[in-house]
Amino acid sequence: METFVIGLSIASILFMVALGLAIIYGTMNVINLAHGEMVMIGAYTTVLATKHLGFNIYLCLPLAFLVTATFGLIIERTVVRRLYGRLLDTLLATWGITLILQQLIRIHFGLGLFGVEIDGLGSDLQNVPVPAELQQAIQLFGANIPVYRAFVFVTALALGAITWLVMYRTRFGSQLRAVSVARNTAAACGINDKRVNMLAFAYGSGLAGIAGVLVSGFKTVSPDMGTPYVVDAFLVVVAGGVGHLLGTFASAGILGEVQSFVATWANDVYGRTVLFAVVIFILLFKPQGLFVTKSR
Repeated sequence: METFVIGLSIASILFMVALGLAIIYGTMNVINLAHGEMVMIGAYTTVLATKHLGFNIYLCLPLAFLVTATFGLIIERTVVRRLYGRLLDTLLATWGITLILQQLIRIHFGLGLFGVEIDGLGSDLQNVPVPAELQQAIQLFGANIPVYRAFVFVTALALGAITWLVMYRTRFGSQLRAVSVARNTAAACGINDKRVNMLAFAYGSGLAGIAGVLVSGFKTVSPDMGTPYVVDAFLVVVAGGVGHLLGTFASAGILGEVQSFVATWANDVYGRTVLFAVVIFILLFKPQGLFVTKSR
């Protein structure tokens, strides 16, 4: 039972990161390698907010969303927008942004913020305190279930529900789906596709920032912490079906549980190895992913 709950928390983080990535890729056909750095920025936003603003992890969730959404908006407006239709160039450009953001964090947190020594910022490795009520454990079917992992799972479900409402119950969601299916036709009908791209990129980045807040309660925050998540998120998106919300949810759940059970049985290396093997197996029999978006 405990292993299953750990798998749910892993799947929840993967789902939040992959959901933002699926929205960006599905809308703009852009492979954003800097998406993992939005997780890292969300985590470092939490570090600063808890240490110097007195925020708890609950208040850091909307704050990190706003900060990382702003970063995503800036990246889209200054870099990605100029490279639409050039997949390889976009890939290299976002990889360059990844390296720049990592080095900026190493410089400013390793030496203190902007070269000025500030209490608690003398190292690029940081920790985030978890509220006392989330440090407890509850008994369920004879197993100790950490409350924090349950909180991560509930947050992921809430974000999934909010994203579904945005995608299928708002004007913006209708425009986003129209642009992802037929960009030129949508633009001819009066939809501002550049605005839709910008907001989709910002929203996807914000979801990754929220994931970064929750990850900071599990692990030490470091400049390169986002890199593994962008790789795993791509696996989730591809295995679930590009642009399919339910597919992303199902794929994240399957891969999260696989990694948890195998890592518990053996170790993390075997866990990631089997995870890749499962994705390959899925794509052999379902090349377009577990779920395919119907189109006319």
